[in-house]
Amino acid sequence: MPDFTREQQHGGRVAGVDEVGRGPLAGPVVAAAVVFGAGVPDDLAAVIDDSKKLKPAVREAIAARLPDVPGIEIGLGAASATEIDTLNIHHAA
Repeated sequence: MPDFTREQQHGGRVAGVDEVGRGPLAGPVVAAAVVFGAGVPDDLAAVIDDSKKLKPAVREAIAARLPDVPGIEIGLGAASATEIDTLNIHHAA
């Protein structure tokens, strides 16, 4: 597990970003970002990992707790297949 030493030297905030659907034939591209500081409880920090490596029940439990973490910021975005076709994947959002 990372120890966040570098992040602590630069203000202590960490961002996690992921997307799904880049280049879909049908359906949206969805992206999410979570920014947090030192307020993440140790038991939660210990299980945060690559979402694709976590069991669905663990992902859901983490997601349910995130809004209650002090100082956390959560952002979501989506672009439809039509937006992507019209604007190009690099400009849709």
